[in-house]
Amino acid sequence: MPVAIALISPLIVACALFMESADANIIVTALPSMARDFGSDPVSLKIAIISYVVSLGVFIPICGWLADRFGSRTVFRTAIGIFIAGSLMCAASRSMHFFTLARFLQGIGGAMMVPVGRIIIFRSVPKSEFVRAMNYLSMPAMFAPAAAPLLGGFLTTYLHWRLIFFINVPIGLLGIYLTNRYIANTHEPHPGPLDWTGFVLSALGASLALLGLSLIGTDIVADRTAYEMCLVGAFLLALYVLYAQRAERPVLELRFLRIPTYRASVLGGSMFRIGLGAVPFLLPLALQEGLGMTAFGSGLITCASAFGSMFMRSLTSLTLRRFGFRTVLIYNAAFSGVAIAAYGTFFPGTSLWYIWLVVLLGGFFPALQFTSLNSMIYADIASRDVGRATSLGSVVQQMSLGLGVVVGGIVLQIARAVHGHAHVTWSDFWPAFLVVGLFSFGSIPISRRLSPDAGDEIARGSRG
Repeated sequence: MPVAIALISPLIVACALFMESADANIIVTALPSMARDFGSDPVSLKIAIISYVVSLGVFIPICGWLADRFGSRTVFRTAIGIFIAGSLMCAASRSMHFFTLARFLQGIGGAMMVPVGRIIIFRSVPKSEFVRAMNYLSMPAMFAPAAAPLLGGFLTTYLHWRLIFFINVPIGLLGIYLTNRYIANTHEPHPGPLDWTGFVLSALGASLALLGLSLIGTDIVADRTAYEMCLVGAFLLALYVLYAQRAERPVLELRFLRIPTYRASVLGGSMFRIGLGAVPFLLPLALQEGLGMTAFGSGLITCASAFGSMFMRSLTSLTLRRFGFRTVLIYNAAFSGVAIAAYGTFFPGTSLWYIWLVVLLGGFFPALQFTSLNSMIYADIASRDVGRATSLGSVVQQMSLGLGVVVGGIVLQIARAVHGHAHVTWSDFWPAFLVVGLFSFGSIPISRRLSPDAGDEIARGSRG
């Protein structure tokens, strides 16, 4: 039985991870087609991406407590069920408002699936099988970003975009069945009280601020309402900062930001992730709305980024051992920024080979930066604090990715207005890619403050 669990449990969790990762990558290819059906501007559909990211960010911190309180199996299968329900609601959506709500519901399921899935593996797999289990878990993370744009583009071009959301249904139902049969309902006997005050303040604050920013300049709500959402959200976040300084165990522990390696990974990394978060939104729009490609043609191009990322992952350990975290984070931030800004060089008639090569490099350098940031975050964190440090880091990471979509969308709207275009064209995209690329450079001053040997223990101990 232990051998069976070591094989089956990671594969069950991997199915959930594939659903979550594929869904995040598959929707962006279909955005222009969705916008036409909803009678909306494609740029306005950034709210659908952001609502999902916000939902992920605000619910991730309470997943561990829920698993301890109600049992990991109960929470995991409930999360899959919520994700399936959200997927079906997305497929049935007839308006932007309903679709945004459905994406938020999907995000709740996604927020619980992956972290609780990792808890299941940690508790059910023998230590002798742990490395093999994590290898199983990493497979969908590598495969989904490459397969999803192709599959989503094919379905959108030759069938209908609504079908992309039905992919999750059979996978999710199989996951629920296997979870009931093979996964034990483990939980901690006394998880302690949840910081509900901190959760409400941080969740509402982050949601209102980010959603408000994404709604500015759209036809979904009046701009005044969007600005009011931003102000209320900022006020609630400020209240949370004051509250967290006095709370005994706040849901998001801000004191970790005093640790240099953690601060560089979270705050410095957030600047880089703004640029990274904008690319999956801007690139398919640039290829389809700017260069006139089909959704499938766009998917054939955007999957190159995943191949670049896969190749770099095989070199990350060697690179970190050779140069160290500080050097890699400083120089590779510049390389990543240039790679992201290079997307703005596309114009009608650009060689497909050139576009594919630029997109390949756009996955290569950011993958090294992303992996380095995610590794260094634990460099000086005590083992007892790993869970709480992960919660704060995950929230900031998700919000930064969402903010990238906001920034990219706003710059795109401004460029279109300045150029006087009724609809976005290829010449409107280069300012957006340039601005989000510059954000990557913004992480360099924070990384420069690291000591030359920061994170060396992790860098030396990494394995290719």
